Amino acid sequence: MHTRTVFFISDGTGITAETFGNAILAQFEFKPRHVRLPFIDTVDKAHQAVRQVNHTAELEGHKPIVFTTLVNSEILQVIEGGCKAMLLDMFGTFVRPLEIELQTKSNHRIGRFSDISKSQAYHDRIEAINYSLAHDDGQSNRDLAHADVILVGVSRSGKTPTSLYLAMQHGLKAANYPLIPEDFDRQQLPSALVPHRSKIFGLSIQPERLAEIRNERRPNSRYASLNNCRMEVAEAEAMMRRAGIRWLSTTTKSIEEIATTILQEIKPERLEY
Repeated sequence: MHTRTVFFISDGTGITAETFGNAILAQFEFKPRHVRLPFIDTVDKAHQAVRQVNHTAELEGHKPIVFTTLVNSEILQVIEGGCKAMLLDMFGTFVRPLEIELQTKSNHRIGRFSDISKSQAYHDRIEAINYSLAHDDGQSNRDLAHADVILVGVSRSGKTPTSLYLAMQHGLKAANYPLIPEDFDRQQLPSALVPHRSKIFGLSIQPERLAEIRNERRPNSRYASLNNCRMEVAEAEAMMRRAGIRWLSTTTKSIEEIATTILQEIKPERLEY
């Protein structure tokens, strides 16, 4: 497929437009160039955006793709009327039909993040992120009673990114603890985790993939050797089975898929969407 540029135009940060657009574009086997144009909140800025989009169209010889989340109708008209592009207006596609169905007007407010930052839910989410960072990689066993979920698994099996995703996206306090050779020698979970078994979820990974990841960090080490990775994965999975811990393999799964499975299994009482 020929080179294409995708623009994400918003009168706010553009994060919503980019997230939605990327989810749609992921269905297609091509890698476009991404350009985010945030804070397009005046007619003058809209005309500048139009010139940038149209200049790109001339250079590439193809219509750019434009995802917009513009609230102001006057600004949107400038973009719609001037851009030589395929335009996908999120609000026009989704919000206006909902207004008709619900028989009410949406808030149509710019910069909703300024509202969110003042909410209790936002502060709870920041607290969850701080908690997850403090309890990353077994740094602390304190306050585990307040964890919503505790992830266990061998080193480099995906615990840290999953913990941070759960904190950032769902406001959950997620601790994670690496299973190490000393745990395998004892053939039981670390004692600090045992009282919180109902919150524990295990992550595993194929030894071959684990060896690749570890070799990027510590090449040609025993830690990264395939034999050691096979041993650690086998011991960790055996331990989780003995302890009755739910677990999954992260080898072929995205962070989003891993997190969704955890949420379905653990069902935390305090869950933000």
